Amino acid sequence: MGEEIELILEKYRSAGRILAEVRAEAAGLIKEGSPLLEVAEFVESGIRDKGGEPAFPCNLSRNEEAAHATPLVEDKAVFGKGDLVKLDIGVHIDGYIGDSAVTVDLSGDHEALVKASEAALNEAIKIVRDGVSTIEIGEVIENTIREQGYKPVVNLTGHGLGRYNSHAPPSIPNVKYEHGVILRENDVIAIEPFATDGGGKVVESGNAEIFSLLKSKPVRMREAKALLDKIKTYQGLPFAKRWLPHERLDLALRALENAGIVRDYPVLREEEKGFVSQAEHTLIIKKDGCEVTTK
Repeated sequence: MGEEIELILEKYRSAGRILAEVRAEAAGLIKEGSPLLEVAEFVESGIRDKGGEPAFPCNLSRNEEAAHATPLVEDKAVFGKGDLVKLDIGVHIDGYIGDSAVTVDLSGDHEALVKASEAALNEAIKIVRDGVSTIEIGEVIENTIREQGYKPVVNLTGHGLGRYNSHAPPSIPNVKYEHGVILRENDVIAIEPFATDGGGKVVESGNAEIFSLLKSKPVRMREAKALLDKIKTYQGLPFAKRWLPHERLDLALRALENAGIVRDYPVLREEEKGFVSQAEHTLIIKKDGCEVTTK
């Protein structure tokens, strides 16, 4: 049993190593005037070139956007002057996932906000060990962000990472809650503090470009059947609309949504249009600490 666990953990580590390499390269490409689609495709192809697979579409969320923003097919958008960009990347090896995010400040005006989420992540990592409660982690994250003069985003959380499950239990809150979960050795989690100068809450906004399979069941439409066959190859992990065959795509995707076969992930924006920063790493819980796989 010990050997089997170690083999699994090594796959988490491999995913993390690939992610760290791609993240460093991609962050350097985020510049004023650079196309979002080029960066996203660089990330996703770079992951494959290094022997992994994307665990979800490359997220490039800007300014008040906190999560779930990824380019459209043939997207012409470019990074703007002063954009605050959250680069969120997922990599998997045989379903075992690394998940990490950094914030790139193109203006230089949001250094303190960027540091708030980074400091919260670093302080949380310091206390993670076998037997720690998610209550303690949330409290450290909240206190650190508030000490920096900002608010944590209360309705976004970190999460567990299971095989082909990028948001497995337990939730890792960014604020202190009354109830929590005790983490144990060899649990794998992603901690991702979000800090904002806004109200501290996100809302759904705009069209979704990211989807995932909920459950497979028979469909009649020819295009919907073909699309479902393609979607099954992602093994339940999130996928981008731009990854899919284009033949009557909107109609086929809508049919699958209406049948409860797929779900969408609308872009999440700060409710008061405040700027949002994010920092994230994947951790393996150890007896006396943790191992960060995505550094």
